[in-house]
Amino acid sequence: MIIDGKQAAQQLRNNLAEKVQALKSASGITPGLTVVLVGDDPASQVYVRNKAKQTQEVGMISNEIRLPECTSQQELLTQLESLNKDSQVHGILVQLPLPAHIDEAAIIAKIIPEKDVDGFHAMNSGRLLNGEAGALIPCTPQGCVLLAKRHLGDDLSGKHAVIIGRSNIVGKPVSILFLQENCTVTIAHSRTVDLPAVCRQADILVAAVGRPEMVKAEWVKPGATVIDVGINRVVAADGKGRLVGDVDFKGVETVAGAITPVPGGVGPMTIACLLKNTLTAARNSCSLKLS
Repeated sequence: MIIDGKQAAQQLRNNLAEKVQALKSASGITPGLTVVLVGDDPASQVYVRNKAKQTQEVGMISNEIRLPECTSQQELLTQLESLNKDSQVHGILVQLPLPAHIDEAAIIAKIIPEKDVDGFHAMNSGRLLNGEAGALIPCTPQGCVLLAKRHLGDDLSGKHAVIIGRSNIVGKPVSILFLQENCTVTIAHSRTVDLPAVCRQADILVAAVGRPEMVKAEWVKPGATVIDVGINRVVAADGKGRLVGDVDFKGVETVAGAITPVPGGVGPMTIACLLKNTLTAARNSCSLKLS
């Protein structure tokens, strides 16, 4: 089975649109997301356009701030300070990667936790670890869990989730989310002994390492649910570029019970979960808890 991330994301956006309208009716507040783009990276521009379109689709306010490549770190920090103080802005996202002369960690730390819809701020990491309600959770990990549930159902209790990768953006937070779902969790990485054998233990296998088609069919337990986070551009035999994941899709599809494609899997869910975080931030700002 192929887990259709586009369809799942559309269903989530439909649900969010209803909740955005309910928030407007109850409080007069329209959630607002501001995306800051520094420079003219083509891929980043595509991502920003997609985010803006989908933000508007669910009834939220979408704003973009485009700054030149030469923008200094201090200028960007000053811009973020202004957005932090703007009550009409509920979510702030700085599109990564940033130009080399800007310290990404300093930029992430500048966004106040209440508006950090990427979920990267240390305060939100701590809230996630503690399982606090209303925490803004990194979007890709959220999407991974939702896609796993799409195939396995809402109760993941007792499943063995193996995460390949230990990044702060995906590997670590997704492991916490699966723990909160009562899974047994193993985090595997570059120093793991006999990685294929570890992966074969997984009921849910999440690949987030950035290595094209690294996970082979013999790494996967028959019937496992495979969530492929990787997005890698490779050159095909005909000389044309194409996108592939961290999983050898053609091989693993014959073994797995379900698998996410690349593209069209985790990517669409990441943007949908960004909108979900923006709604959470708007609700938190007015202390409303709407179902």
